[in-house]
Amino acid sequence: MYKPKILIIEDDPAISNLIKTTLETQNYQYHTAKTGSEAIIDAVSYNPDAIILDLGLPDMDGVTIINKVRSWTNTPIIVVSARTEDQDKVDALDAGADDYITKPFSIDEFLARLRVALRRKNSEGEKSDINNGIYVNGGLKIDYASGCVYVDGNEVHLTPIEYKLICLLAKNTGKVLTHNYILKEVWGSVIAADTPSLRVFMATLRKKIEKDPSNPQYIQTHISVGYRMLKV
Repeated sequence: MYKPKILIIEDDPAISNLIKTTLETQNYQYHTAKTGSEAIIDAVSYNPDAIILDLGLPDMDGVTIINKVRSWTNTPIIVVSARTEDQDKVDALDAGADDYITKPFSIDEFLARLRVALRRKNSEGEKSDINNGIYVNGGLKIDYASGCVYVDGNEVHLTPIEYKLICLLAKNTGKVLTHNYILKEVWGSVIAADTPSLRVFMATLRKKIEKDPSNPQYIQTHISVGYRMLKV
């Protein structure tokens, strides 16, 4: 049975040991790096299935590492950092991180986020572009060829913007998308004043696809950061 390979980029021995022990109990393989320069080399040579990254490394900021790694691979990157400011989260996610966990963190939550990232990596064919067939996630179905969306077999009528939003989220299932990223991809520009409009469109989209919009099954809000399509 294949054991997923995880690259841990962390210079704090206590946190590194905690993550290593956690991965061992779940039958993952792992490799560690303590600096940014080591991490970039290991990201190539070790060919990990996922990367766990601390932002505060001694020789390089974590966002720089994300940018460099993203220049050649879409390997999932989960940031585990003591930085709690929303802007730090936005900067890391905009650079290409898939998820962001703040220290101290729950082991159960960490493992759940890791499983989501690995599932996303293993289902890349499912999240193909708009010309490539059908997306299915639980009771949600998107037929890209016809431009139709269905929930539990019933067609849902979406506006053009709502359709663009759901396709963007579906393509990135399991990944947190920042407000700026969504605005750029859907509207073609990033204007801070447009964020309230985005929230309105997301609210109307939820009403159409969620059984209980106040307890969403598909679209998760990350307050002050963005949105994520959950894998059902």
